[in-house]
Amino acid sequence: MRNIKLIIEYDGKDFNGWQKQPNKLNIQGTIEQAIKSITGEDVQLNASGRTDAGVHALGQVANFKTNSNIPIEKMAIAINSRLKKSIVIKSAEEVDDRFHSRLSCKRKTYRYVINNSYQGTAIYRNLECHIPIKLDVEKMKEAAKYFEGEHDFKAFKASGTSSKSSVRKIYKAEVYIDLQKIFIELTGNGFLYNMVRIIAGTLVDVGMGKIKPKEIPNIIKSQKRENAGKTLPAHGLYLVEVNYDD
Repeated sequence: MRNIKLIIEYDGKDFNGWQKQPNKLNIQGTIEQAIKSITGEDVQLNASGRTDAGVHALGQVANFKTNSNIPIEKMAIAINSRLKKSIVIKSAEEVDDRFHSRLSCKRKTYRYVINNSYQGTAIYRNLECHIPIKLDVEKMKEAAKYFEGEHDFKAFKASGTSSKSSVRKIYKAEVYIDLQKIFIELTGNGFLYNMVRIIAGTLVDVGMGKIKPKEIPNIIKSQKRENAGKTLPAHGLYLVEVNYDD
């Protein structure tokens, strides 16, 4: 039995998230069907984490067990030949039997993309969040640093979160701008349901002047969802990278 690790890129626009659901188009089920069509096996594809409907990935990681003897250098090509164009297997490698894409994960990086131009865009409308009000990026950068470190992020989780603990560690929180696009990038040991989108919404409120950067620590300490910003739309969010090194 071989353990195969995949790195996957996908446009989440047309999918109801990663997780397999009956009668709903999902990424996990779509890839599992593609694998079955080339191996003849029903496989269980384990992801580093579930992404919600509309969320994209540049480097989602998943693994599955197989008895197939397809050469590893041809595995990604074979799976891609049976996939929709909105999903691409970027690489495939054979890994240790103990590797599990979720349980072995050490840290993840998410990116939220904001188009801060007045008109927005037609072409990229499903790949970024349009906010026409001019945002103060310097204040957003200042505020982002308060999220770094280990905190109880209860104020930044959506209802329905199944996690027992809301304590997470953010290794790096950055805001940067390229032309009229603002990027919010967070690297952490784990994220609560909608946590990145709520932090992004809070930073947008900072950029609008509704929240001062120095108020962020008190919002974190309050553990009250109503004190944080709104949840920004899913289509601006990307899972960028999953890291397995200590």
